[in-house]
Amino acid sequence: MGAVRVSEPRLIPIVSARAGDANAGSAPLAESRGEGIARLAVERVSAAARTDALDAVAIEEPLEIRLDYELDGQRARRSLAITMRTPGDDGDLAAGFLLAEGIVRDPADILSIAPCGRPAAPGLRNVIRVELHPSVRLDLPRIERHSYTSSSCGVCGKTSIEALEFSCTRPLPSGQPAIDPGVVGRLPAVLRDAQRVFESTGGLHAAALFTPDGRLVALREDVGRHNAVDKVIGSQFLAGLLPRHDVVMLVSGRASFELVQKALMGGIAVLAAVGAPSSLAVELAQRFDLTLLGFVRDGRFNIYSGGTRVEREG
Repeated sequence: MGAVRVSEPRLIPIVSARAGDANAGSAPLAESRGEGIARLAVERVSAAARTDALDAVAIEEPLEIRLDYELDGQRARRSLAITMRTPGDDGDLAAGFLLAEGIVRDPADILSIAPCGRPAAPGLRNVIRVELHPSVRLDLPRIERHSYTSSSCGVCGKTSIEALEFSCTRPLPSGQPAIDPGVVGRLPAVLRDAQRVFESTGGLHAAALFTPDGRLVALREDVGRHNAVDKVIGSQFLAGLLPRHDVVMLVSGRASFELVQKALMGGIAVLAAVGAPSSLAVELAQRFDLTLLGFVRDGRFNIYSGGTRVEREG
């Protein structure tokens, strides 16, 4: 990790805009809004009756990420990206996104992260500003090509394997961490039990980090798979814990090229998915010797890459 380049203590103020904030506004038919959850008035229909009830749904709102950076000796500001996400852990999301895009490489590259919203301007509640260290240089033409991302698909076509080879300079340790197949098989149940918002809504993805013996280290939820991964990796980045060669990352959906990319940028050597991987995800994992596991469910899984990190039973 690079040296800290700010004179004051390394304290990054992060104040995430959450759904329960006083300036959150109200959704149509909303009875109440909690952290990441909206409770809406619905009609429940069955063969026997049609009744009024309250239903919990996952909140999806836009988040605009703005950068404050040095340009020709002066501070400049620009909008970087807009993503549809579940409010909460917005600072982690922004940091993870910047890391995945290769804009920052060290926690010292970020001076502060804070929402732009305030009581006098509630319309900015879904805007977050990241202040970058003066030494950070932006590749503006590349950034301008990728100004929008959605909760479902990430930044579509945003990079190539060749571009990632240029950015990802930290090789993964060979054979580490060593993981027990039996432990891997138990991880989805642990993930499911820890998903607080999913328990209420049934509508969120999750990304979690586990130790090789199955202990949960960190978990984040979001309507978007990519956002959940950005949040959990961003939390580790801001804490100065990357690269994390000592953990397994489990995602609740499928494993796409972008998720493998994010794992590599975080120095995570093992990525497990409840769903299937894509062909390009497998190709990227094999190129960088990342262990990629798919269809992790019911005590079984497939190894698509990096099988040397999975211990042989017996």
